Amino acid sequence: MKSSTNLVVEVQSLSLEPYAALCVKGVLIMSRSLKEIPENDPLNKAEQKVIIDQAIAENKERPGAVMLVLNEVQGKIGHVSPCMQAYIAQQLNVPLGQVHGVVTFYSFFKQQPRGKHTIKFCLGTACYVAGVPQLIEKAKQMLNIELGQTTPDGQITLEECRCVGACSQAPVLVVNDEVQGKQRPNKFPQILKKVQS
Repeated sequence: MKSSTNLVVEVQSLSLEPYAALCVKGVLIMSRSLKEIPENDPLNKAEQKVIIDQAIAENKERPGAVMLVLNEVQGKIGHVSPCMQAYIAQQLNVPLGQVHGVVTFYSFFKQQPRGKHTIKFCLGTACYVAGVPQLIEKAKQMLNIELGQTTPDGQITLEECRCVGACSQAPVLVVNDEVQGKQRPNKFPQILKKVQS
């Protein structure tokens, strides 16, 4: 088994090819081929690839280019997939770890497309103690997805968030940017019905 130092050297010496498994599996694993970019990835959609290339071209020489490009891509496309991260790293001539580190550190960045509607669960102390874990379980059960995932029809994404400043209303949900307090698992079907209509 190679040490992590050898792994980094190998990644930096192989152009874009080591990122193929990252694109296919969504994790930082190396492979020798970039022939399997998922069909629905923005890199395979001409109009979205133009957006990515334009963001790179406009910001490549600017200080903080990684953050500038990622912000623009996130804002215009809505997420920065693992394949997009690999492509941006290659085009900016920076290590993939630098791009991936920014994407995973800042909560603004999403690695998967979000649904048409988002339901966020406040994980602040007051909400947690007041029962948000039970709300999360109810949502997962009803939608058959986990936090951070989107329903197969692309309609609803479940997310977590930190304190939204409505502690007196705990537990709190944020549904499409609207704060809804004093929620209970037995009320979740009504919330879901409203979102889906």
